[in-house]
Amino acid sequence: MRTCLFTERKTAIFQLKQGKKAKEIAEMLNHSVAWVYKWQKRYEEDGWVGLKDQSRAPKEHGRQLSPSIRQAIRDVRLALEVEAELGTGLKYIGGMAVRTKLKQNGILPLPSISSIERVLSDSGLTQKKSLLSKSNVTYPRLRPNKPHQLYQVDIVPHYLQGGQHISCFNAIDIVSRYPVGQSFARKRAEDAAKFLIYVWQEMGIPRFTQVDNESCFSGGFTHEYVLGQVVRLALHIGTELLFSPVYHPQSNGFIERFHQDYNLHVWDDTYLDNIMAVNLQSSRFFSLYQSRQCHGQLQGQSPEFIHYQISPRKLDAAFVYPAPRIPLRAGRIHFMRRVSADGIVRVLNADWVIPKSDMTKGVWVTIDLQVKKSVLSVFNAAPDVKDRCLLISHPFPLTEPVQPFSLSTAVQKKAETSAIQKSNPI
Repeated sequence: MRTCLFTERKTAIFQLKQGKKAKEIAEMLNHSVAWVYKWQKRYEEDGWVGLKDQSRAPKEHGRQLSPSIRQAIRDVRLALEVEAELGTGLKYIGGMAVRTKLKQNGILPLPSISSIERVLSDSGLTQKKSLLSKSNVTYPRLRPNKPHQLYQVDIVPHYLQGGQHISCFNAIDIVSRYPVGQSFARKRAEDAAKFLIYVWQEMGIPRFTQVDNESCFSGGFTHEYVLGQVVRLALHIGTELLFSPVYHPQSNGFIERFHQDYNLHVWDDTYLDNIMAVNLQSSRFFSLYQSRQCHGQLQGQSPEFIHYQISPRKLDAAFVYPAPRIPLRAGRIHFMRRVSADGIVRVLNADWVIPKSDMTKGVWVTIDLQVKKSVLSVFNAAPDVKDRCLLISHPFPLTEPVQPFSLSTAVQKKAETSAIQKSNPI
């Protein structure tokens, strides 16, 4: 079995677990919808082992679980669902979370994750996330043509040897294909902020930094008009944060595709038992990837060469995260969003009315924070489209003042050069 095929199958399962549609996954991985359903069924029957070629998969599932163990699995799963629904616990309810809880409860013999998944499937306790949109929507998008214009950032989940869940943050410049990454035990706002500081220190500060709608980036889903840690940090640094559409991985396609290479080189056929080992393995991969000269879109040049043709404005290595709370600074925040049937756009946990529009096309929403007046504007296209139209504007309510933006002494402006000083490594 080719390792890349195993990686594609795992990627498909991860995407399904995140609520993506089979059709979207098939298009992203260049396979048929039937292929996605095939490996979904194999995963439901045999767990991660089932994603390997059948000739290597176990022919038997071993000892049958006792009725008491099967009942314990069902009880734990239902208890986890209740905790997730009430907000009293984490929202992990899959096989790994069930196994961890069984271990805490002293259940012996402890069943494997694949056995737990089979019991849950047999009991009808598996569920798929419903998508907000069942129709295909074309969203506005940026079309950068130089490095440092747009970075895409995303998180791919993994498990250490022994079962601990970790969050692997990756970022890539979509023009130079220059990537960096770090792994964290969790994916809190503090972790997202630490990673973005690392990105801006290592890669430079782009005009746009694109993220998805995870609460660690957005600030959560409970309060209206919330401007969380990451939003404030981006405004403080001077990059324009861009939020991808909800449940639309194609809009974050460059980093989604990069995750496949990352998984292949860092996680496949390796056994990583702590975050230090993950970051060490990742560091080696990123270094090799940055200097590779066989990228199909770079005409024989390395990501490193393309990225540093123009020296980026980097965040100083001595930058310290402002505490206890970052004040609001003048700047822009952007969102790619769909329009509901009743003409509503959902941004920062609040509904905004817009004029009648084409339901098959998304909109571009910009919040322009200024010292005297802040405005939310809805456009039919991205900022780099010359003839885009303003659909509507709304005052954006704030309960605190906006300070002027100033180029912090922590941000060092590098002199632009026409080409990198050093030649491509051989």
